[in-house]
Amino acid sequence: MNASSTTKAVVLLIICTFFWGSCFPIGKHALNEVHALTLVFWRFVIAAICLAIYLKLIGSERFVLTVKQWCWVIGVSAVGVGGLNLGLFTGLEHTEATNGSLIMALSPLMTALIACVARRTLPTLPQCFSLVVSLSGVLMVITNGHLEALLNMAFNQGDKMIFSGMLAWSFYTYCSQGISRWIPVIPYTLVGMVSGAAVIGLMCLATPEVKPFAELLGSSSVGLIEVAYIGLFGTVAGYLLWLNGVRELGSPTAALFFNFVPVFAVLTAYLMGQAVTQLQLVGIAIVILGLLVPRLSVFRKATQAV
Repeated sequence: MNASSTTKAVVLLIICTFFWGSCFPIGKHALNEVHALTLVFWRFVIAAICLAIYLKLIGSERFVLTVKQWCWVIGVSAVGVGGLNLGLFTGLEHTEATNGSLIMALSPLMTALIACVARRTLPTLPQCFSLVVSLSGVLMVITNGHLEALLNMAFNQGDKMIFSGMLAWSFYTYCSQGISRWIPVIPYTLVGMVSGAAVIGLMCLATPEVKPFAELLGSSSVGLIEVAYIGLFGTVAGYLLWLNGVRELGSPTAALFFNFVPVFAVLTAYLMGQAVTQLQLVGIAIVILGLLVPRLSVFRKATQAV
């Protein structure tokens, strides 16, 4: 790997994390015009259409799955992709975008802990350190610095929903490591988008007050742009840029860039006029510290290898 390709991968990963981070405040603003289920439904539909066109243009290697494997792929996709977006965007109706980005920043760590449980191994000391420090930063923000809220388990409803979505995504990420041996990444992502659209579509049908087509057509131009942005840039472009970064730098190094997500969420929220408190800024610093410090040695080794 040469220096130019490494620099390109770093730039693309930063752009990717900007897309993901900006989706939190943009999504929260879009919820003023459309229901959370409507937003998630159109996010999946837009992403699925774009990925289908992308696959048609570039082609894809052939693969054959058994019925059992297809059931597992679709089930994991529906729970992981659908659960993440359902928890995230319904949760943003009841909490701040900064809180949501902080909770989602725990996903790489939670995936590692799920792996420990599944493999019946103990977490390493760096993982324990990362968990304690990062959770401290998140809990400080979602309890607004009030210890009694933690003791009474009095968390914001939106924070709890986003935490559930984060757990669903962590489960999806862990299971995807095995599924990737059966099916190429892009088709697997397309299956996830279609599965998510189907699950959320059924929920829309079961919820009389949710009317995805009428709400979208009745939205302002700003609302339409926000929905399109989340589908195009927050989903399709973000994912493809992430894949490129992982391919160039490797997953351990690429995972470090996930720490920029809450930073870009705060910057975007500030530019959009949404409230950003000093406590949230301190929480972000603590979370990034907890996630970053145990991985510095990995980053140094990867850089030396390059």
